[in-house]
Amino acid sequence: MDTLINIDNGGTLTDICVWDGTGFTFTKTLTTPHDLSECLFAGVEKASAALYGTPDTERLLHDTQHIRYSTTQGTNALVERRGPMIGILTPLPELAAAMRSTPAREVLFADLVGDRVLTVDMNTTDTAVEFELVQQINRLATLGAARVVVAGGDPDQERTLRKILLRKFPRHLLGSIPVIYSWDLAGDRDNARRAWSCVINSFLHPTMERFLYGAERRLKSYKVLNPLLVYRNDGASSRVAKSVALKSYSSGPRGGLEGTAALARAYGLGHTLMIDIGGTTTDVGVVDGERITAAERGSIEGVPISYPMSDIHSRGVGGSSVIAVEDGRITVGPTSVGAAPGPACFGFGGRRATITDVNLLLGVLDPDTYLDGTFRLDAERARAVVTETIAEPLGIGLEEALIRMEQAYFEALSASFAHLVRDDTTLAAFGGAGPMSATGAARPAGIRQVLVPRTAAVFSAFGISFSDVSKTYEVGVPEPTTGATLTTYGELLVRAERDMFQEGYTLAGCRSSWELSVDAEDGTPVSRAPYERGERADHPGRRVSLRLTVTAALPHPELPPREEPAARPARASGTRPVRSAADRVDEVPVHVLAELEPGDTAEGPAIVEGPFFTARVLAGWTFQVTSAGDLLLRDSL
Repeated sequence: MDTLINIDNGGTLTDICVWDGTGFTFTKTLTTPHDLSECLFAGVEKASAALYGTPDTERLLHDTQHIRYSTTQGTNALVERRGPMIGILTPLPELAAAMRSTPAREVLFADLVGDRVLTVDMNTTDTAVEFELVQQINRLATLGAARVVVAGGDPDQERTLRKILLRKFPRHLLGSIPVIYSWDLAGDRDNARRAWSCVINSFLHPTMERFLYGAERRLKSYKVLNPLLVYRNDGASSRVAKSVALKSYSSGPRGGLEGTAALARAYGLGHTLMIDIGGTTTDVGVVDGERITAAERGSIEGVPISYPMSDIHSRGVGGSSVIAVEDGRITVGPTSVGAAPGPACFGFGGRRATITDVNLLLGVLDPDTYLDGTFRLDAERARAVVTETIAEPLGIGLEEALIRMEQAYFEALSASFAHLVRDDTTLAAFGGAGPMSATGAARPAGIRQVLVPRTAAVFSAFGISFSDVSKTYEVGVPEPTTGATLTTYGELLVRAERDMFQEGYTLAGCRSSWELSVDAEDGTPVSRAPYERGERADHPGRRVSLRLTVTAALPHPELPPREEPAARPARASGTRPVRSAADRVDEVPVHVLAELEPGDTAEGPAIVEGPFFTARVLAGWTFQVTSAGDLLLRDSL
């Protein structure tokens, strides 16, 4: 059972990458938003056919050690604000103001919480506290709160509130409104940051819960004993019951970052900027040398959270993002048509234009080779939608509309990463729409080199191959003394041993690392350093926290150093008419990546058809096939 299945579920397409210990087999399938487990198992079946020559889902599942799963569903839900209304109950009267302290936080607070934040005074009698608490819970329910975050200033306050709520609201009365207690989720002493973590987690949780537990049930019907693992935005994995919804945010792109770091090592790149363009979002991240840039305290849409998180920024610019006309100008996203109804050219009833429709009508996409020929695109439907929603409102012809839409898309995409560009930046472009748009977006941002990996269509799923099973704990030490630190150390060991046993591993067989954090009373960091049991930890007047990370290693692939072979002219497989201006159509050479050899090179304009992706090489760019079969594109202008 050496096989590992990696799945990256996007808003439009779901990617499956299977590592059998020696090589990769990968495929793609349409996402089924009505039941996400359907596309998961459809993808596993397709992968089994590619691996064994005939579909055999049960065999592949029983050959598999783990299924590691990531999804953009949570990211997409937050981008599109699809989730429950959140209420906050707190004894901290200043909490709401602290959570809304910047324009970005104000916007997200208004969208997720609004006026559903109420306080309770705990400096009165027990009877008064109980009465006020009941009144405020009832009021939050009346205001429409579907989930309630209880955020106290310390764990003791929350324990007091929990006891009252359990007594006054038995589960059969309050069970329809889940309550989450902030100190249960994070040991972060910053009240606003911890509360934000709980609010976002509560917003994302329903999206994750419905699918993941359903997928686990379907796996059990195949008598699969090994658990489904959720891939997290810290680069590690854990079973569903041990995962936090908040850590699923941008988990797929983190897989892309891990894969980008592997490419940076193999190619010796100094500064690599990844763009993972899916159906709903473009996710942007940086690898500096071989190091993934990450924040000790992450942020989501400019809002701080309590967990470490890679610096991935999501923008609503994807292959299925809606292109529309607003106030006489063309806009791109953030709304997406997803996989259902999808772009108009999918033929599922979509009535809004996307860049996928544009590229089909420009001639960049071949309607018969999409998803390696398993899905045919409908140009007539795309033409009708672009004419109705873009050309006619602007009073221009269809051809002019297509060129303007493409330019608007390039500009929106370039704006999502231009501020991160350095002189030595290489753009690693992947995802279903990444190779198709990379050169058009790179040039305005000043990027002269683009790398398109051979596995670009499933690259985030490929990157999950570098994941281990891991748990991280961070708790505040009650007193800044050596004795209190030792006590907390022992408590964390007990938790870790229990949790890793439930993951299927013994603590003795895992790698453990400890870190001691010292902060000033106002929360300002003072020091952070490795910690060993028994080490002195007396810090009078400071706040002390312990962090434990426990890791059970899984097999990882190794990418050998990549070489740039001697260049030789590439032979095209044919040509395709591609519109380059409203009044101009060029016969553009089409190359099939599987038919090219290392060193093959050609100048743009050109199209390269890869496995499940189409790469566009604009005029002024050249491409060369590397020793590993990747595409290296350079701007010669």
